Amino acid sequence: MAFWVMVLCAVLACILGGLYLLGAFRQRGAQEPPLDKGLIPWLGHGLHFQKDGVAFLQRMQKKHGDIFTVLLGGYYFTFVMDPLSYGAILKEARTKLDFTLYVTQIVEQAFGFQHSEMTHKVLEAVNTKHLRGDGLVVMTQAMMESLHRVMRHSLSSAGGEKSWKQDGLFHFSYNMLFKAGYLAVFGNTTSKGEKNKEDAERSDLADSEDLFAEFCKFDNFFPGLASSMLSPRDKMEAESLKRHFWNITSVKEVYKKENISGWITDLQKHLDEAGMPEYMQGRLFFTLLWALQANSGPASFWLLAYLMKNPKAMDEVRKEVDRVVEESGQEVRAGGPVLNITKEMLDKTPILDSAVRETLRLATTPLVIRVVMVDLEIQMNDGRKYLLRKGDRVALFPFVAAHMDPEIHPDPHVFKYDRFLSLDGTKKKFYKNGEKVKYFSMPWGAGAMCPGRFFATNELKLIAFLMLTYFDMQLVNVEKEIPPVNKNRCGFGVMQPTHDVQFRYRLRH
Repeated sequence: MAFWVMVLCAVLACILGGLYLLGAFRQRGAQEPPLDKGLIPWLGHGLHFQKDGVAFLQRMQKKHGDIFTVLLGGYYFTFVMDPLSYGAILKEARTKLDFTLYVTQIVEQAFGFQHSEMTHKVLEAVNTKHLRGDGLVVMTQAMMESLHRVMRHSLSSAGGEKSWKQDGLFHFSYNMLFKAGYLAVFGNTTSKGEKNKEDAERSDLADSEDLFAEFCKFDNFFPGLASSMLSPRDKMEAESLKRHFWNITSVKEVYKKENISGWITDLQKHLDEAGMPEYMQGRLFFTLLWALQANSGPASFWLLAYLMKNPKAMDEVRKEVDRVVEESGQEVRAGGPVLNITKEMLDKTPILDSAVRETLRLATTPLVIRVVMVDLEIQMNDGRKYLLRKGDRVALFPFVAAHMDPEIHPDPHVFKYDRFLSLDGTKKKFYKNGEKVKYFSMPWGAGAMCPGRFFATNELKLIAFLMLTYFDMQLVNVEKEIPPVNKNRCGFGVMQPTHDVQFRYRLRH
């Protein structure tokens, strides 16, 4: 009898210990934010957030106010929903609120890459060199030339230069930017002679088309991979796709190409010198491929869809683009030289800039996360102070807190192409409760955490610039509303539509 009592006590101890580790016994401490654990141990509200993060956070904000702590998949997240209080979080030292630990966890789960402080330093140096300043000019030029090649190929299959071609807008724009971006960054097939060059280009386009199909499959699994909430069957397929991309972006395969971007070659050289094994370098290249293309492609869909849905916006942006082309001394005509769009030209498009920023305001849902390294007191903008526990996460969700706030952005669900335009040419200001809001729009998260944001923005402007210059385009059914977003990607950057929409395009000249 005593033996079974001992066994029962041991089982109960294990159960109680497990429940403790799962957070079942956690209570709100003095001066801590409101606590909402949900009903399921460990998971907490994880399923609700995964199903529709926007609606979930809006419910929590209505229930608890501008700061609250919730249990999501084994971690406690304190959400700060007041954009006027963001500065206290974003400016805090890494020794207290660290942004690399969460990123490290995500990239290892999703891409199999083991991030480190060394990697962070190498990326910071190389990204500054190639994704800003003169380096950005070079990258933008390469992307422009690559887009020209991809568009020329697409048009050649249209069945006549002046005939209408129909396609799904999401597939067209995502496919176009992915192929162009992949070739611009990772290079193209080595060729000898003009005939061989044409064959190599066709081969590159065919290969990148196949790669795009595989990329979309992986991209669909990404939210589940990042949150560790995939079914065993989906996890197996995602891991197979991951291994496929590890091979495609391996150092061995990449260096079979020519015209590889200086960004990649420079990065590989520094990683080699730092002692990172080649297999891990390939995994990093895969991570960067996803980071560059998984957001800009879907964003281009929303930008072109909003322009076609709003004739005045389309007309104003097109007039601006045509003016910039004319001022550059170039002429777009049938049989003429291809348009050379420089970064200087892209810097002269304030109306297009505003349309892009408005698109990103509506379509991006970044989740900015910091890991609490020490027990910490933070102060909200209204003076209230709260204690954060070591080991928890602090999260900012600017889509709900700022992008959709009607006080900051009147009619927040409406696309207004000129929302970010200032009549006097100065930077436009936004206000809440009579105070100027610094973080009124955060499409790329905390800014510096997304070093590719300038290149991604230039990608969006390039595809809009080229499409508006060379093509007439229209939605097949302009009466239909733009499709809603796929809610399961909430928190992972640019949202995707629930379904594609058909559009038509043909040459203007």
